Amino acid sequence: MNINIRKAVQSDCPAMLELIKELAIYEKEPEAVTVTLDHFEESGFGEQPVWWAYVAEISNPNEFDLPEALNLPTGKAIVGFALYYIRYSTWKGQRLYLEDLLITEKMRGKGLGKLLFDQLIVECKEKKYSGMAWQVLDWNEPAINFYKKYEGLNMSDEWLNCMINF
Repeated sequence: MNINIRKAVQSDCPAMLELIKELAIYEKEPEAVTVTLDHFEESGFGEQPVWWAYVAEISNPNEFDLPEALNLPTGKAIVGFALYYIRYSTWKGQRLYLEDLLITEKMRGKGLGKLLFDQLIVECKEKKYSGMAWQVLDWNEPAINFYKKYEGLNMSDEWLNCMINF
C-alpha cells in the first residue's frame, strides 16, 4: 500500500468532512455534525485559520472498496486525518490539541493512525510545543489501547470535560 502522510489542503476538506461524519456515527452521535463544508474550509484555510491537519492519502483506493466520497480528483483517496489546533496553558505554554484522529473503518489496523500520530509528535518537537493533549471516550477501548502504546502518556481521570453549546 502506497501511503503518503502530508499536510491537509483545502481540496481535502470534502473527504475529511465525510470522515468526520463517519466518526460521529461510530461515537453514536450522527446528528451532532452540524458544521458546513464552507465553514469547515474557511476555518482551516481562510484568512485566519483555527485548525490544521495531516491526512493519510493512498494512491490505490480501488483495492479497498472505500466510500466514493473519500476519493480525490487525483485518483488518490483520503483514508484518515489528524486535525489539531494550538491551545495555551498558563502553566505550560503552547500545546498542540488533537481534536480528531480518525482512520476510515476499512483501513484500521494498517498502521495509518501511528503514522499520523507520530507526525504530530514531530510537529510538536519542531515547533517546541510543551506537549500534546486530546480526549478519548472511556468506552473506546481500541483508541485507549492505541494511545497506551506511547511512552509518557498521562490519562487523567481527575478533570471533568465541560462545554456550553450555542
